[in-house]
Amino acid sequence: MKPTPHQHPQEPALKLSEQEWRTRLTPAEYHVLREAGTERPFSGEYETTTTPGVYRCRACGAELFRSIEKFDAHCGWPAFWSPLAGDRIVELVDDSLGMRRTEVRCANCGSHLGHVFEGEGFDTPTDLRYCINSISLTLDPGDTRG
Repeated sequence: MKPTPHQHPQEPALKLSEQEWRTRLTPAEYHVLREAGTERPFSGEYETTTTPGVYRCRACGAELFRSIEKFDAHCGWPAFWSPLAGDRIVELVDDSLGMRRTEVRCANCGSHLGHVFEGEGFDTPTDLRYCINSISLTLDPGDTRG
C-alpha cells in the first residue's frame, strides 16, 4: 500500500547553507540533489548495478534503500520497490512538467532523490517504482543492514 504523499515535509535534521552544500557536492550532484535536477537516463553508475549493499544519500550519508529491493525496470535509472524504511524518505506531490508525479526526498537532509510511481504493473510486492538518480546515491557494497 502506497503511503500518502506529504504536502509539507518536516524540517530536515541536517540543515546546511547553500554555500555549504556547494562546497560539499560537485556541481552535477548539487544540480540533482539541491535543485531537483535529473541525470540523463541510462547514464548513472547504479542503473544496472546488482552489487549487494545499502544505498545511502550522497549528500548526507543516510541509509535509504537496500539492494534486495532494487529491480530492473528498464527505465534508465535505478529502481526500488520500497525504501529501507518509510521514515527515511519524504514524498511530495510534484505538479511540474504538466503532470502529477510524487517527488522523493531524503528525510534527513531534504535532498532530491527522484520520483515514485505506482500502478505500472511491475511484478514487485508493492507495485511501486522508486525511480532514483544514481548521482543521489552512494552504495555500501556488502552492507545489507536495515
